Amino acid sequence: MGDRLGHRKIFGVLIPGMNSVVEPELAQLRVAGVTNQTARHVIAPGLKTPGIEQVMELLLTCSPDALLLGLTTESAEGGLISLATLADSIAAKSGLPVFTGSYASYAALRALGATKIAVVTPFDDEKNATLVKPQVESQGFDVISIAGTAAPSLEAIAGASDEEIRGVFAAAMHPEADAILQLGTALPVVDLVADLEAQLGKTIVACNAALYWQALRESGITDSVEGFGRLLADY
Repeated sequence: MGDRLGHRKIFGVLIPGMNSVVEPELAQLRVAGVTNQTARHVIAPGLKTPGIEQVMELLLTCSPDALLLGLTTESAEGGLISLATLADSIAAKSGLPVFTGSYASYAALRALGATKIAVVTPFDDEKNATLVKPQVESQGFDVISIAGTAAPSLEAIAGASDEEIRGVFAAAMHPEADAILQLGTALPVVDLVADLEAQLGKTIVACNAALYWQALRESGITDSVEGFGRLLADY
């Protein structure tokens, strides 16, 4: 059920409490006739989400057409499996399509035909090597380079400056990469994507942009969203 402002679709967005980036980034990507209704949940060590289904119940009172989880979980042990289980549970209880930052990113890479990828994260070298890289590769991609901002905590991720973000993309850049994947929904990247694509000559899949792209396209909305990179503009 829509309303005058969300007469095409209403998206319910579930965001970790400390994450100050998903909400404004998705707001930038909104198209006419689609609204984003957000709710916040606890994020615990290991990227656990206690109480998220109770938060979802409240969000359902605004009658969304789909639910978006502002989560990428590759930095936790077994994170992708846990995320899929969570999404399936929420879908079963809500009766709605559920999209996640991680799996939307992989859908976007497949739509682009990318197999060899560079990866940007907000994490340190150890976490990137031992957790992120193998989980990305479990989805069928060849990670040929990876770099992170090494944020000291989840809360600190959003504090990355433009200079730091541009620097980590430059560090991850590899001439043989088909695309650059950015993980970590609290890393503020979306408004820099078009400029970085022009600078680096590579298509960038930023996780928050991919999340909104998949929600739009799977909901039958094919509008081109200009100014935020090739994925939303051309696919």
